Amino acid sequence: MDYTKVTYALDDGVARIGLNDPEQLNAVSEEMGGQLLAAVQRAADEARAVVLTGEGRAFCSGASLRDCGLDLAQPNRDIGLLLERFYNPVLATIRKMDAPVITAVRGAAAGFGAGLALSGDLIVCAENAYFIQAFRHVGLAPDGGSSYLLSRAIGRVRAMELMLLGERLAADKALDWGLVNRVVPDAELDATAMALAANLASGPASIGIIKQVAWAALDAAYDTALALERDAQRSASRSEDFLEGIAAFQEKRKPSFSGR
Repeated sequence: MDYTKVTYALDDGVARIGLNDPEQLNAVSEEMGGQLLAAVQRAADEARAVVLTGEGRAFCSGASLRDCGLDLAQPNRDIGLLLERFYNPVLATIRKMDAPVITAVRGAAAGFGAGLALSGDLIVCAENAYFIQAFRHVGLAPDGGSSYLLSRAIGRVRAMELMLLGERLAADKALDWGLVNRVVPDAELDATAMALAANLASGPASIGIIKQVAWAALDAAYDTALALERDAQRSASRSEDFLEGIAAFQEKRKPSFSGR
């Protein structure tokens, strides 16, 4: 695919995907949605870690209401079709891929963009980053997985406040609330995210297993979580990287993982 609204680069196992319409603060149009879906599907096949970010001064300002293919004069209009066609498949692919995804957030992460940013396995923010559930300001309901991700990360009370009031949540407060992993100076965002991704890409095959177990535990009863961990250990212990890890431990050296 020829990418015009996203950037894609693969280097040493790390895929970097950038939303690329900076003049529109990376608002997601139908065209960008299709290209973003293709990019994350490609990364799921060929990368061992992924950095997802926005080009320019914003991560993503949400869905492009000017370019969403919606006829406002149609009484049976359904903006949810965009979720069904592009947005939800993007989020599902991020969740299901074994490669850990790092979202690198600068400037606005608004509406769908907030959910996309929060879908990362690790979330790194520039000091100027902020999140906003902008839906109420245009008479819409939350999407991008925000209702799920916010409630589980910061609890129903804080999640409800963000969704009902539609106020900005600055990066430092998001860190204090446990919604993101790190906040770094603006100029260090890209380097920090890429360094984390390189670390993960050089890790053992069990990195993907760890990701899947952690996500599955969000909705699992305790006994189910224990059973999932048991199955995960069987898979991890059968990998070549497990044998390398044990050998390196015994030989008191740094392991050299292959991802197998």
